[in-house]
Amino acid sequence: MNDDHDHDHGHVHGTVEPGFESVREEFATVVANEARDGGAQLAVHHRGRLVVDLWGGDGVDGDSLLGLYSSSKGAMALVTALLVQDGALDLDREVASWWPEFAAEGKGELTLRQLLAHRSGVIGADGGLSPDELADDRAIAARLAGQRPFWEPNTAHGYHALVIGALVGEVVLRATCRTIRELFEERVRAPYAIDYYLGLPEELESRFRTVLPMLPTPAEQAILAENPVAPDSLMAVAFNFHADPPFDIVGYANSRAVRERAPLSGGGIGSARGLSRMYAAIAGELDGRAPLLKPDTLAEVARVHSSGTDLVTGEKNAFALGFVPSATRYPALTPAAVGHSGAPGSQAFADPATGLAYSYTRRRFAFGGGPGAAENDRLIPAVVAAAARRS
Repeated sequence: MNDDHDHDHGHVHGTVEPGFESVREEFATVVANEARDGGAQLAVHHRGRLVVDLWGGDGVDGDSLLGLYSSSKGAMALVTALLVQDGALDLDREVASWWPEFAAEGKGELTLRQLLAHRSGVIGADGGLSPDELADDRAIAARLAGQRPFWEPNTAHGYHALVIGALVGEVVLRATCRTIRELFEERVRAPYAIDYYLGLPEELESRFRTVLPMLPTPAEQAILAENPVAPDSLMAVAFNFHADPPFDIVGYANSRAVRERAPLSGGGIGSARGLSRMYAAIAGELDGRAPLLKPDTLAEVARVHSSGTDLVTGEKNAFALGFVPSATRYPALTPAAVGHSGAPGSQAFADPATGLAYSYTRRRFAFGGGPGAAENDRLIPAVVAAAARRS
């Protein structure tokens, strides 16, 4: 692999395999512009090999562990898919068949499939969740069991930003007597030595880099000022802005309680290298082992189950089962691609049709970063083109 410490590459460090030099050039542009302040990492696996391993900007190196927020929804979706594949979970069984208390307020018919597709309507709690509750999935689940849905279940979809992990995690716990976190550690993280953690061990805290708040330009500040979140909106409920105190998105991953307890909706901590490796175990063979998900399982969890206008965000989007169907966001990918973004602007996915796994991470929040910062729109096509030329 080509080592690069050139200062004319925007202070980019790390390695790329021959054929991926164009990806390094694109990443150097990102580091010189969008991600200089706070830094970024980019890792790509192709057919099980780490072909891109880059970092740059202020404050991060290749081993830095970052708060990757909703990337943990991808880990949750992977474990859930493994349990479906095992026959331990039935997608078309009612959530309340495992969790009777959930049937309250007209939620008794909701299936696990509909929940995973962000169709339950249970996007938050009346009056909001406390910071302690937000760090504890069991506490969130206890609050939401009796919660009225904010729309009739399965009639529409909306992003369950802070609660999907608690709801799915409770189903898994009741069905298997195991937590998603335990299963992820046993079946995914430990066997593949993946540098991404649901529950950051104390001894790795020194590698954690605090999340930095967004620094909006004057133009971006004007957009924010013109589009305040109404306190009675579905967006306010889903992001817990209606609570007292309102949700502190930057403080969330910077809280040791969140890093330790790893709420599944956003509490995972890791590196680009780690998340790319997790997705490489989905994209194809890794370390001589068959892909984690069989083709039929993968086809089912990658299939679009919700699309159109999201009632929470107001934007057009799509959901598969726990995963985001990545090609709906990045046309360079194939319909087999599955992944998830993270609030600061990070993005990660597996595309089994091309054998690609990708992870871009950043430390400082990007403007509008939630679905994946804008630089992913340039990095991903560069990665896809390089891999195609190599094939």
